[in-house]
Amino acid sequence: MGNVIGIVAEYNPFHNGHTRLIEQTRARLGADCPVVCVMSGDFVQRGSPAVYSKFARAEAAARCGADLVLELPLPWALSSAEGFARGAVGLLGGLGVVTHLSFGSECGELEPLQRVAEALLDPLLGEDLRAELQSGIPFAAARQQAVARRVGALAELLQAPNNILAVEYLKAIFDQRLDLHPLTILRTGAQHDRPAEGNVRSASELRTRIGAGENVSAFLPKAAAEISAREKTLGRGPVLPDALESALLSRLRMLPQAAYNALPGATEGLGNSLYRAAHEEPTLDGVLAAAKSKRYALSRIRRMTMCAALGVTAGMDTGTPPYARVLAIGAQGRELLRVIDARTSVPVITKPAAGRSLPGEAGEIFALTADAHDLYVLGCPAREERRCGGDWRASPFVL
Repeated sequence: MGNVIGIVAEYNPFHNGHTRLIEQTRARLGADCPVVCVMSGDFVQRGSPAVYSKFARAEAAARCGADLVLELPLPWALSSAEGFARGAVGLLGGLGVVTHLSFGSECGELEPLQRVAEALLDPLLGEDLRAELQSGIPFAAARQQAVARRVGALAELLQAPNNILAVEYLKAIFDQRLDLHPLTILRTGAQHDRPAEGNVRSASELRTRIGAGENVSAFLPKAAAEISAREKTLGRGPVLPDALESALLSRLRMLPQAAYNALPGATEGLGNSLYRAAHEEPTLDGVLAAAKSKRYALSRIRRMTMCAALGVTAGMDTGTPPYARVLAIGAQGRELLRVIDARTSVPVITKPAAGRSLPGEAGEIFALTADAHDLYVLGCPAREERRCGGDWRASPFVL
C-alpha cells in the first residue's frame, strides 16, 4: 500500500473547510490516497457536547471523502491540546499503515511550526516557564514568552488555535518516534471564533448559528447537510450545551471533594475551587466563572467540569489509546481495514460488543466512553432518542 493520509479532527460539525483539507492533501499525495480520520466522540476538546453525535459526524466524514473514521476515546478527547494530540497521533501511528499526517494551520508552513515544537521540547524550557509564571501572568502567555527566548517572534504562532494543535502534533510525532510525515495546509476563510464571508466558515461560527436556529447548509458539503437535516428531523440533534445543564449539575453536586482533586489538571487548588463552585452556583456558567483562576484559561475549567461529570480522572490520558474503534467505513475502508489488521499494534473494534472483551484498562476506557454517550443523548430534542445503551448497539456506518 502506498501513501495513507491521517487526519485528526472533531468535525463539529463537518463543513466545507474539512472537505478542502482532504482534497488539498490528496492533491499533493495522490487522488486515490486513503484517508484515516481520528475523531473526537460525543464530547469535544473544548469541554462541550458535540452538536451532532459521533455516529452522525463520522457518517458525514465517510460520505465526504474519509475512508475510515476512528473514535478518539473520551480521556484523550477531553484532554489538553498536548494530550489530545498525543492520543490521536499515537492512535494513527499504531495502525501501522498511515504514512502522512495532514493538518490545517494559520501558519501554512511546516518549518516555523517545527521550530516552535522543538523549542517546546527543550528540556530546559520548564525552568524558564516557572520563572515567567512567577510574574503572575496566565500559563499560555508564560509559555509563549519562554518559547520566545528560543525562537523570537515565531513564538507568536502559539496565539492561533490551529497552530497550537499543529505544534502538538509535531511534538507527538517526535516524542513517539513515529514514521509519520507531517503536512500542513494553510487555513483559509474564517478563523476560529471569528465571523467571515464566503462558504467556508469556522466550526465555532457554525455552532453559534446552529444554536440560534439558523440553517447552515450553505457552509456544509451536500452529504453533511443532508445528515444534519436528518438528525434534526429525527430529534437527535442538535445537542446544545444548555440542554445538558441540569444533568451535568446533578452529576457535579453528587461528587465528593476527593473526586474533584483527582481530576486532570486539578493543581494549585483548582479541584477545591471547582468543588465549591459546583455546590454554590445555580448555573453551569456560574460554576465555570467561580472556579476560573487568572492563571488558567476557561477552556481548562470547562474540560475539568466535563471530566468530573463523566468520570474521567487524572492519568487516564497517559500514553495513547489502547484500542481503535471504527465509527464509519468509506469507499476504501474495507480494504484498508484488512491491511491494518495485519499490521496494527492495537485491537481494532468494528462491533461494539467486542469492547466488552477488551482487557483491563482498555475495557474500562471503552465502557467509560460508552457511558458518556448515555449522558450525551439526554440532550437530544426528541425524548424517544434519549434511551440508554445506544453506544453498545451501534455498528459502524458503511458507505
